Amino acid sequence: MSEHTPLTTMPGEVTGPQRIGRPQLIPAARLGRHLKHAAVHVVRSSSPPTKALGVRTGADEASQRHARAVCDLALRVGEALLSTGASAADTVAIVLRLGHAYGIRSMHVDITYTSISVSVHRGVDEDSLTVMRVINDRSPDYTRLEAVQRHIEEIVRSAESSGDGPSLDVDTARVHLSALLASPHPYRRWVVTVGAAIMSVGVVMLFGAGPLMWAVAALSAATVDRVQRQLFIWGVAAFFTQVLSAAIPTGIALVMYAVGRESPSVVVISGIVVLLAGLGVLGAAQDAIDGYYVTAGARGLEVVMMTLGIAVGVAAVLGISRWFGVNMQANPLLGLGGTPLLSTIGAMLIALGFCLSTYSGTRTILVSVGVAVPAWLTLEVAIYVGLATPAGVAFAASLVGALAYLAYRLLHVPEAAIATAGIVALLPGMAVYRALYVIMQNDPDTVAEAVIHFVDAVATGLGLAGGLAIGGFAARRKLGLDRAAMRARRRSRGTYVADA
Repeated sequence: MSEHTPLTTMPGEVTGPQRIGRPQLIPAARLGRHLKHAAVHVVRSSSPPTKALGVRTGADEASQRHARAVCDLALRVGEALLSTGASAADTVAIVLRLGHAYGIRSMHVDITYTSISVSVHRGVDEDSLTVMRVINDRSPDYTRLEAVQRHIEEIVRSAESSGDGPSLDVDTARVHLSALLASPHPYRRWVVTVGAAIMSVGVVMLFGAGPLMWAVAALSAATVDRVQRQLFIWGVAAFFTQVLSAAIPTGIALVMYAVGRESPSVVVISGIVVLLAGLGVLGAAQDAIDGYYVTAGARGLEVVMMTLGIAVGVAAVLGISRWFGVNMQANPLLGLGGTPLLSTIGAMLIALGFCLSTYSGTRTILVSVGVAVPAWLTLEVAIYVGLATPAGVAFAASLVGALAYLAYRLLHVPEAAIATAGIVALLPGMAVYRALYVIMQNDPDTVAEAVIHFVDAVATGLGLAGGLAIGGFAARRKLGLDRAAMRARRRSRGTYVADA
């Protein structure tokens, strides 16, 4: 029997014989190469990534005439949606859905606060199209918003049902859109003034005020609305309009205090809440959550500037009154009062007044008033069990966000209208007023107290924004998003490392 046997080899290597019972040592260089090969095999991927960067949809084989017509219609639709109160993500989703219905699948949409751009890639042999439209005005008008959304849904449904494109050609759809945008409002302008008065009455009801204060608050809000309209006609900057608008209810409260009436604070608070309701708080928060940071930043700056206008108006009146020796001792610690029934009715009136002031349709009004009831009751329960106001507001706002999206999907009413009307009663008007009142004391010892009230106002605003976002996200996850909506919200996803 031979005393040599073959040596077991490493992959790709040839070794000599080894003596039985005496293992041959592998050279260090060979062992190192073997370990490196094994490590590379474990770590390095050979499959494509889950998300390939820079990969775009294919080019559309559309004529230049058709592509230009679709782009023009898409721009008009996008401008109408943004001007009447839609969020950036909803606008992008609807515009992409419209382009897909007319056979333009390579459409890309970009939105800033003041413009919307649409691009279409037509391949390497054809010129690409990129057009932009400037957004001049922004004013919540939920009747037109609902009409435009319904018009686009009809176009998309007809395209999906036929399989050969929409029943309306592009030119006819543009004419129909122009007719919708030029149609009169569902009610006259004085109804908007009545809506502002109703909203103010609802606010003072939340604090348990009596009928006299209801009348005063309604008069104050109606005056503010007419003054704002006249200043708009004159072309006065929005900041100064906000200053004067905040000074009016504060001045009325000052007169009430001078003639001996007690607790005029609710008049000032009602004016602050009505003014805050007209700001784009919801739009700024929604755009930030959806990843449209440029638009959200511009809207957020607008909210900050208009809120500063409120502060300047209130502070100016209180300061002037001190010069004349009238030191209005308003109650900065005023809290929610009245029975739960009265407060709930107040929340319903706030939602009703907001809908009227934004030209909402009948279905939108009914749904908004219905959503305001569980939202306010949720806040009442949260405060009763001991939660802080920002936390209770967050829970109530999450319910509003979910119900608003459900109403949009099931009843085809504007989501922004339902969501905003449902949270107006939750706006931090009390915290803003408390901070302003403490600052006007000119006492260095109360600076910390003023900061606390401002932080409370900011925390309440963040609770509103976060709650609406979480509620809407949960509803969207439950009902699902179409491809256009997923593309519109793709940038809102967090940073991640793609799988192999």
